[in-house]
Amino acid sequence: QVQLVESGGGLVQAGGSLRLSCAASGRTFSAYNMAWFRQAPGKSREFVAAIRRSGASTDYADSVKGRFTISRDNANNTVYLQMNSLKPEDTAVYYCAAGGGSYYPTRNLAYGYWGQGTQVTVSS
Repeated sequence: QVQLVESGGGLVQAGGSLRLSCAASGRTFSAYNMAWFRQAPGKSREFVAAIRRSGASTDYADSVKGRFTISRDNANNTVYLQMNSLKPEDTAVYYCAAGGGSYYPTRNLAYGYWGQGTQVTVSS
């Protein structure tokens, strides 16, 4: 079992920045690929960013490339999402996810553990 707790969400103006954190507990953090997904009201959950268990590579949705950065600190069991140049369309609940199998960054089913989510609201 892995428990995931997100933090760092909030209200920010367009063009601003936020950093989300996801603290993991329960099993060996470095054994898991990690990802961030988001879900806006009335929309399905969508992939945002992912990072391999080693941290050696990352993947991003086209909509956030160049603005968001995913990183991980295996010593402190935490994954981060640095979000810059935020836009109103980035408004959503952001979820952290952990997957112990092969690395399929964009697939929901590749992640067996999910956090409760943190709200990000970007005002225009």
